[in-house]
Amino acid sequence: MSGPRESRPEKSGPQEGTSFAALRGQLQEAATTFAGGPDALEGILLGLVDDVDRAVREPLEIFPVCHHSPASATAMARRLREKQPKVVYLELCEDMAPLLTELRNCRLPVAVQAFAGDVDGFPQEWAPLSVVAPITEASAEYQAIAYALDTPGVELVLVDRSADHVFQWDSRGETPAEGGETPQAPEEPEAALHGEAVGVEIGDLRPRFAELEEHLLRHGKVRHWSEWWHQYVEVPLGDSAADHDTYRQVMFLIGSLFRRLAPGDGARVRVDEDRERYMWTRMREHMSATGTDPADALYVCGAFHAASRVDEFGVDGSDTFTVSPRTGTTWQYGLIPSSHAAIEAQFGLAAGSVSIAATEWAKSLKRTRVRAYRLEGQAGAKKRTAKKAVAARPAQPSPAAAPDSAAGDRLSGFLRRPPVIDTLDEAELLGWSVDIVRAARRAGYLASTADAIAVFETSILLAGMRDRAKPTPYDFQDAAVTCIEKDVVPGRRDVRRLVEIMMGGDRIGQVGYEALPPLARDVHDRLAPLGLKLQQRGVQRALLDMASRPELEACSDVLWMLRRLMPHGTARPIMGERKLGERSVQESWDLALGTHQRALIELGYEGVSIEQVLEQRLRRDAYGPRATTATVLAAVEDATLYLGSRRLADELGTHALKVLATERSVDGAPEVLRRVRALLAYYRTGEPVLPAWIESFVKTGYAHYCTLLPTAFRDEDAAVGQVAAMLGFLFSMEGLALSLGCDRAQLELAVAQSHPEDPSKTALLWAAQVQLGTLSRAELRARCDELLDNPLVVPSYPRYLSGFVHALEPVPGLADVVVEAVSNAFGRLPDQVLLPWLPLLITTLRSGAAELAPLLIREAGRIFPGRLETLDAWVPPWRTPPVTPSARRAGAGEERPRGAALLPAHPATCDAVAGLLGCTEEWASPGDPAGAAARPGVELLVAHPAACDAVAELLGCDGEWAAPAGGAHATGAVLTRRHPVASEALESLLTGV
Repeated sequence: MSGPRESRPEKSGPQEGTSFAALRGQLQEAATTFAGGPDALEGILLGLVDDVDRAVREPLEIFPVCHHSPASATAMARRLREKQPKVVYLELCEDMAPLLTELRNCRLPVAVQAFAGDVDGFPQEWAPLSVVAPITEASAEYQAIAYALDTPGVELVLVDRSADHVFQWDSRGETPAEGGETPQAPEEPEAALHGEAVGVEIGDLRPRFAELEEHLLRHGKVRHWSEWWHQYVEVPLGDSAADHDTYRQVMFLIGSLFRRLAPGDGARVRVDEDRERYMWTRMREHMSATGTDPADALYVCGAFHAASRVDEFGVDGSDTFTVSPRTGTTWQYGLIPSSHAAIEAQFGLAAGSVSIAATEWAKSLKRTRVRAYRLEGQAGAKKRTAKKAVAARPAQPSPAAAPDSAAGDRLSGFLRRPPVIDTLDEAELLGWSVDIVRAARRAGYLASTADAIAVFETSILLAGMRDRAKPTPYDFQDAAVTCIEKDVVPGRRDVRRLVEIMMGGDRIGQVGYEALPPLARDVHDRLAPLGLKLQQRGVQRALLDMASRPELEACSDVLWMLRRLMPHGTARPIMGERKLGERSVQESWDLALGTHQRALIELGYEGVSIEQVLEQRLRRDAYGPRATTATVLAAVEDATLYLGSRRLADELGTHALKVLATERSVDGAPEVLRRVRALLAYYRTGEPVLPAWIESFVKTGYAHYCTLLPTAFRDEDAAVGQVAAMLGFLFSMEGLALSLGCDRAQLELAVAQSHPEDPSKTALLWAAQVQLGTLSRAELRARCDELLDNPLVVPSYPRYLSGFVHALEPVPGLADVVVEAVSNAFGRLPDQVLLPWLPLLITTLRSGAAELAPLLIREAGRIFPGRLETLDAWVPPWRTPPVTPSARRAGAGEERPRGAALLPAHPATCDAVAGLLGCTEEWASPGDPAGAAARPGVELLVAHPAACDAVAELLGCDGEWAAPAGGAHATGAVLTRRHPVASEALESLLTGV
């Protein structure tokens, strides 16, 4: 692209062969009268006439338009039927041309979109790039598109810059929407249908001089620009008396006025002029290549660009502009649904203005009897007969085909003509008043017939105050708000929104099935067994019973992938869940694919199937520059859960090893622990052997976290939950890690080298020492008592408790010690210390260990008495003195061991166990020495009584050794009688050996 050029020199005096000499003289006299002599005002006024004269005399007929203007659409339809051009040049991104034929498969409004997810040649922070061009039925561009596509022999040529050039010429400091105000955050979800795309529109007409716009609004007695345009441009030009030549000259004049009074924004002016050079260059190239006669063509562009002064203007302009090549960015193209609210939000228009324009368009067609063009086969379009689809006729040398030679000065007559006084249409206004009261009552307002009368009279009053004989829709809207609106809106919509809906509503477009990308069509085809109208907007309930209809399992897979890929609310499960190793047999879903059609279409830009897109996104997440071990493991879990791909899971799992080895922080330790545990449980239950990557991950993670453990204990940025997760990984994976060759001494050294200063981490370290055996429970209880005895430490005791609660993750067996620590605090601290300390305890536990509180509560419920009347006599277990095994044996005396009478009374249980163990011996009497001698293992137990004592103590058996009265056999009998449970257990083990 060449740099900015100087515009063509202007000529302020009359030019030969023109018909605007009288108008120039009048404007020159007006400038002399008001300014007191020739000055800048005269140059501006005469320059306006020169711009109009120049555009009118151009051999290629220029048709100036304003975006979403009913007057422009009506004039376009009328002109196309009169001239029947063979070539239509349209101001629209040239690379969007192939999509226009798909408009017949859509319900307007829709937007033509160019999308690029990966950029090449642009800064990465700009990605993704998106350009949209919304198209409504009440627009001149749609009339030109429908005429060109449905008329044989007519060629439609898009001549504006490509989507790639939109961002090449973008300084990233301009307004996202060309020519509009900065879009505000949409209040309605329909206003966000375009997302964050850059909007391009045909015919941007809005003053760029803030003082000029303020002046026009103030003197026009209107609130915003859309209302001024409707009152002072749409209404006069929409009158049937305004012919084609008058329309063109007025639009040329307005475009020239806004252009000459624009402030000196160099970047924006440069882009505008380069766009004009681009379009005229493309048109000359096309006419030269095809031999198109300018008289057989029509150039449709915005009025702002029609009054261009660049050297490349016209079919005889210079050819010095060089189009820059596109970047390496790959663009995807498609149609997305749009809405009136989205267009208003995109281009900074007044709320409801596009809906009002659509209503005025329908009324204009009835009033002027102009037959509008509509694409054949489009939703809502009537079938056309064959005789109407005739080829474009050659341009005749008539005034309609040669406006430059016979048009004359229509501008002077239009400017001198007094405004047309529209008579009051009482029936229409009365209908509006009744309808708004009815809508307000449905919305919860206490409106009545008196309010309808008040709205009717107030509308007429406001129109009179604003010098209008007929109330406009904007006058009626203000009157309705004044008479009906209350301080509090009772429902979802206020009166202003109700008026917008009543005037036509927020019409939302829809992209038809045939115009969808392959991925979207594939999704609809795969969900067809559900029997739902998925393209319909709103939420639909889908019930899936896979037990009775196994074919719905494929639909369930698609829905879970859509939930993973699409925005929230597109596919929301009501019943059923999908976890590793778990699949529901019945599911219930709320589906809103029609509401989120744009997201589904943009998903189709990434691939041809949702499985391909999901795999690409998982790889992008795992191999991205900001990927962590937790995100890679999440990708592994999703690959297993949604795709069932062992190949992809193994590849991503191997990559997780590399990411883990490079991490130097413990921020993701809790997430890593949770996901590794879930994957281990899944593979252990569903696979014969563990995958090689997860064994390597456990081995590498054991060594990695042992290395980082001392640093994490000292690091102030490492939270206690993260350190607890590290210890949880080390203790829970210890058995597998040791079997794979890890050394437990590494963990012991890491714990020994840890010296935390934070109270919560100190308590966590004590718990780890208890787990390793370097600190006994009695010593831990003593340390807790010392903390409560020290008044300087009491304020920080809740932080110690927080550490103990976090320790339940790696050492769940300490739950009773934590309950004891909390109980001792409540029992020993005085009220003046406990009451200020209690809120801190609650907030600390809630913020730091909320997920571990249920384990603590269950342990407390097990320890504390369940009935209130037993609480006074209850003694905590930690206050009960311990009983030694010798004391238990001495207290037991010669009582019969527990279970000795129960087993002979019910021998079936022992017989079953003996059968499982392969024992064939018969029952013997407890006092029979022969029977004891026949039992194998008795002599061994008598020779080594310490083993039996140890087992008896573990099993809680009360008994003691007696002096043998009958030798070894008598000793075995006494042993069997004193320790029946331990003896049976050891005999079974010895028999097996």
